[in-house]
Amino acid sequence: MALKRGFFLVIGLCSLGLGLLGIVLPILPTVPFILLAAYCFARSSDRLYQWLMSHPWFADSLRDWQAKGAIRKSLKKKAYIVSGLSFLVSIVVVPLIWVKILLACICTGLFFYLKSIPELED
Repeated sequence: MALKRGFFLVIGLCSLGLGLLGIVLPILPTVPFILLAAYCFARSSDRLYQWLMSHPWFADSLRDWQAKGAIRKSLKKKAYIVSGLSFLVSIVVVPLIWVKILLACICTGLFFYLKSIPELED
């Protein structure tokens, strides 16, 4: 049982780290990593789970996702804006055309994914 808790703790911490990196790096999605961290912390560390569920940046969104499987409309709008700007800057800065095309494809895929997530009214 301790091995299982340790596994979930390590995965949760790595996921949280990747989620925090995803805030500033356009290629990494933030939301799936934070959701995975919450899932892993719920199975490994009550203290970290409670910290994440009460964190001012993530708490409301995590509770909305747990209760209704949806995110607030304003959060979705922010995700579109921040992701779009991050990808746009990356596409402008990168000199290789194939990387620009790859970034544009990933951005398009992300936008389709965001569109598929149910919305809650603010």
